[in-house]
Amino acid sequence: MIRNILIFIPILCAFAGTAAGQEPESTPEAAARAYRDQNYGESIALYEEIIARGVAEDKVSAQLYYNLGNACFRDNRLGKAILCYERALLLDPGDGDIRHNLRFAQNRTVDRINTAGDLFLANWFRGIRNVFSSNGWAATGILFFILFLACVAVYLFMRPLWARKSAFYAGITLFLLVITANIFAFSQKNERLRRDSAIVMTGAAPVNASPYANSNQLFELHEGTKVRIRNSDENWFEIQIADGSVGWIHRQNVEVI
Repeated sequence: MIRNILIFIPILCAFAGTAAGQEPESTPEAAARAYRDQNYGESIALYEEIIARGVAEDKVSAQLYYNLGNACFRDNRLGKAILCYERALLLDPGDGDIRHNLRFAQNRTVDRINTAGDLFLANWFRGIRNVFSSNGWAATGILFFILFLACVAVYLFMRPLWARKSAFYAGITLFLLVITANIFAFSQKNERLRRDSAIVMTGAAPVNASPYANSNQLFELHEGTKVRIRNSDENWFEIQIADGSVGWIHRQNVEVI
């Protein structure tokens, strides 16, 4: 199937064929066809309907959010496009197309925020962790564990000394890889379930010193900017941006990833 690199290649159909009993107007094929026909509003409505149905059944795929993001970007809904790419990336963090389109969309945002320096080890950890999704790391951990058991069997039942020594050291390495894969899997899953990030969805959103409409405005954020949610108070979120600045923003101005 053809993957969609933003602007240039046709959109991907997330599923092949129409499910039994499903209305033809609300299939991924119909949404992709509307996208190809440049009916982006119709494509967005169809993808949103499909995703809503998938959320109810816990079957939403990264491809659907990715395609919805592309349709939103073409329809000049920058905040919604970035939100969809971010949600797709949570489900499939190793997908290069999603990362490419997300960076492309982020370059269209108004805010240019200098990122506070992160520790090298933290960046290294995230870089390796994001190669696979939590399911991918879980499957990798299972594979390493099976190989570990094979090494244990060789060590216990093989007589040649060289085979036993090789199995011993290989077994230690594989056991460490099993632990590492499980750490990455749990970290990825927690990242997806924590839901502590959001995207600004309005053209301009004031960020105040306290959770009140009449409090002092600290700064202003614009559509598509990503924020981290630190706390909440009724209709307000306490947020932190990439440079470390903190303030309160009204819930209606952002949408949680």
